[in-house]
Amino acid sequence: MELFINIFNTILYRPLFNALILLYQYLPGHDFGIAVIVLTVLIKFLFYPLGIKAIKSQKALSELQPKIKEIQEKYKKDKEKQAKETMKLYQKEKINPFSGCFPLLIQFPVLIALFYVFRTFQGGLTPIELKVLYPFVSYPEINTKFLGMIDLVKPSMFLAIFAGIAQFFQTKMSASKIKLSKNKTSDFSSIMQKQMQYFFPVFTVLILFKLPSAIGLYWLATTLFTIIQQYFILKIR
Repeated sequence: MELFINIFNTILYRPLFNALILLYQYLPGHDFGIAVIVLTVLIKFLFYPLGIKAIKSQKALSELQPKIKEIQEKYKKDKEKQAKETMKLYQKEKINPFSGCFPLLIQFPVLIALFYVFRTFQGGLTPIELKVLYPFVSYPEINTKFLGMIDLVKPSMFLAIFAGIAQFFQTKMSASKIKLSKNKTSDFSSIMQKQMQYFFPVFTVLILFKLPSAIGLYWLATTLFTIIQQYFILKIR
């Protein structure tokens, strides 16, 4: 367990903590919220190749829907055969039907690390917490308010709702741009996409409502970045 904690701190918590302080210190205006947004964009660029792969995989999966429907009709009385033939089709086309979920799963460790980073600022930094700073990073006095209005170490219903709305439009855009099958027996990936369009935005608001609003700002910026990413990738494909 201790090994896991050390790895988590070394790979995620410490780099994010130091990056946030450096951004706050050197960005014009010294706004904590702007530092969070810039950090979000940097993280998104880091995972950009995974995001592209996931979106293209979803697009390719939608293009297979006619063939999948043929398999479902052909073997509608034999669910086991239907599943085998569908998996053969995925393998032949080199498509992973679950690849669209990978970027989301990867974000959770980052979210957990950011939660601990933002929580650190709630009570001020102690000498123990200052030890995680890299030698070349000095700690400035930090004002945790965004645009002088929202204290990002406290929960904010405003940011939680906006993050939920952005999440709804992102999943709706994905469903409209990537035309999913309307067949009731469509594959698991299509069904999950439709359910997430309504469930995930509500879930996002409920979760972010109780967390430091910096998490909500991070989630909002991440979602807006993904919307732009999806627009350009699907437009040129």
